[in-house]
Amino acid sequence: MFKVELYGRVRRAVLVDGVSQRTAAREFGISRKSVRKMVAFSVPPGYQRQQPVKRPKLGPWVGVIDAILEDDKQRPAKQRHTAKRVWERLKEEHQFTGGYTIVKDYLRSAAQRSREMFIPLVHPAGEAQADFGEALAVIGGVECKAHYLVVDLPHSDDCFVMAFPAETTEAFLEGHVKAFAYFGGVPTRILYDNTKIAVAKILGGTERKRTRAFSELQSHYLFADKFGRPAKGNDKGKVEGLVGYARRNFMVPVPCFATWEAFNAHLEAKCRERRERKLRGHKETIAERFERDRAALLSLPAAPYEACEKVSARVSSLALVRYRGNDYSVPTRHGHLQVLVRGYVHEVTLACGSEVIARHPRSYEREAVVYDPLHYLALLEQKTRALDQAAPLQGWHLPACFATLRRLLEARLKHGGREYVQVLRLLETFKLDELTQAIEDALELGTIGFDAVKHLLLCRIEQRPPRLDMENYPHLPLAQVRTTQAADYMTLLEGASA
Repeated sequence: MFKVELYGRVRRAVLVDGVSQRTAAREFGISRKSVRKMVAFSVPPGYQRQQPVKRPKLGPWVGVIDAILEDDKQRPAKQRHTAKRVWERLKEEHQFTGGYTIVKDYLRSAAQRSREMFIPLVHPAGEAQADFGEALAVIGGVECKAHYLVVDLPHSDDCFVMAFPAETTEAFLEGHVKAFAYFGGVPTRILYDNTKIAVAKILGGTERKRTRAFSELQSHYLFADKFGRPAKGNDKGKVEGLVGYARRNFMVPVPCFATWEAFNAHLEAKCRERRERKLRGHKETIAERFERDRAALLSLPAAPYEACEKVSARVSSLALVRYRGNDYSVPTRHGHLQVLVRGYVHEVTLACGSEVIARHPRSYEREAVVYDPLHYLALLEQKTRALDQAAPLQGWHLPACFATLRRLLEARLKHGGREYVQVLRLLETFKLDELTQAIEDALELGTIGFDAVKHLLLCRIEQRPPRLDMENYPHLPLAQVRTTQAADYMTLLEGASA
């Protein structure tokens, strides 16, 4: 193809200088057909195919190739035919004699023709889209994977982002509760993918069987739902784009925070900063367009939804309850009973009837056991021989005065171990620092016993002086006083006469 500079020179010679086309062809070293084309067009018109490409060797087998490609649409993406495999099948099964290149070129053009096209959409005010994303974060000095929920309002492009240790039901629920509070209202309709947290079963078409937790959330906030087609992320393209935007802009470099609460405060601050942006194609900022979203949102209910997963479980003979693969302790008096487990994002509570009997920090490890030593003290009071091997007490770091008290109790009393456990049981009612001060007072006074420690603890709390009756502590060593003899008085008289 000739360059446009040559077009200009030939056209000027013929149309301005009056040179004949034959002469111009000879002078410029091109054909007269090319000169005629240059006179007719001011710039190279480009090649235009008048007839479809002829494939004399491939033509008879185009139908076979199209059938293979159509069948591939029903197969997994990783088990579809490559161009090389199609070519090999044509040779083996249909005695094809053509080369690999013509097969490859035909498959490339077929792929271009079959690429999906999309329709631009408008988004009514008050509607939302929600999805989870993943990113690395360092929380409390430990590198972990953060699962963050993004709730997007496509009309205004406002968003809310909140990160969690795992993509769980309670994280999904708490993320929605916090998002609604951030927006100051509830979206009229929310679009989701077919996450198992919300969808128990796909019934076909747009019908879904919803999970109990999602149905409770929906009943509490009264928003409508909509679910995209399976494996069609473009159905909720707005939030899909925001998931990537949040990772690139809010979490680069890798965020480092002491707690998840601090990390989420950072993410919320970033969302508020983003409201001041004016996006391409809009004359208003996100905050200005959000006002139309706010006007369309549903009102928040009087009380927020309790964002937790509720599971019924039974207490084992070791006073443990299993939840999400981890074991959590309860007081031993509730052994073998049925309890209700409430799993929050950062806490697990266990209730028997209407009473909450235990609270633990949530563990996201595998097969971990979370103990509260206080849950086992009542049983240890009866089984004191297990005191040194009791697993719930391993790693329980107490002030040094506790070990000193135990040593003295076991040295002076027959059942000193039991009295030591009774002292520990005071932690069921009183604070550790209060009990520590009472033990230090008892050691200083030499009143080594449970009753004395308890008395000193109550006196310190009530701010009154202690009144210890030593007759109540027969195990304490008494002062030895020698009996006075009559002769001893004579020494006093002798001293007087002198």
